[in-house]
Amino acid sequence: MSILTLQDISKTFSGIEVIKNLNMQVNDGEFVSILGPSGSGKSTLFSLIGGILTPEKGTILLEDDIINGRTGSISYMPQSSSLLPWRTVLQNVLLGQELTAKKNKEKAMQMLEKAGLTSYVHAYPHELSGGMKQRVSFIRALLSPQPLILLDEPFSALDELTRLDMQKWLLSMWENNRQTVLFITHNIEEALFLSDRIVILSNKPASIVSEFVIPFKRPRDEELFLTEEFLEWRRKIYRTLKV
Repeated sequence: MSILTLQDISKTFSGIEVIKNLNMQVNDGEFVSILGPSGSGKSTLFSLIGGILTPEKGTILLEDDIINGRTGSISYMPQSSSLLPWRTVLQNVLLGQELTAKKNKEKAMQMLEKAGLTSYVHAYPHELSGGMKQRVSFIRALLSPQPLILLDEPFSALDELTRLDMQKWLLSMWENNRQTVLFITHNIEEALFLSDRIVILSNKPASIVSEFVIPFKRPRDEELFLTEEFLEWRRKIYRTLKV
């Protein structure tokens, strides 16, 4: 079942076409990563899906409902954690649920415990490390009632070891919930490790160059990075991006 469908999406800024006739589909429970050159329109695409921008042409469907220019339809996790500094960890993760007045404090506590944040439930964002803030932000996204989560390079500011830890943690949380995720990254290894499918965008105006279904079985661990199959897939994606 398709959760998100983009039909012939085009977007222009100051006469410059950023996205042109883009078509894409994301299925229920799928983890899809978007790779493309810097400035290719990836974040613009997220702004269109989130309703912050409206396409000049095309239709955005969420569960068969047209959401062009409509905010509040999806859950979004940006590059920075964007936690509210005056709210505790628990209050921050419950923020998305306040939209529906269906707070699930018990589930929030269970997820915070799995994230190793039980002792920080009543702490404030300034008391957390960068990785801890990103965990809180992702739990907030998972707990939000919307059917689709957009993750915009959420680990780009983290050091390499923390980033790998966060990737493994994200996978463990996602595999328990299997919500539909659309993920932006510049990192080929990250996309291969996390994704069911990878979509490659061209330079501006952005359109889809290639799509790859990733064959690695789940659950996955860091040993995957050392396999010849992983390295071959990395070369394949790299060559596609360089064209």
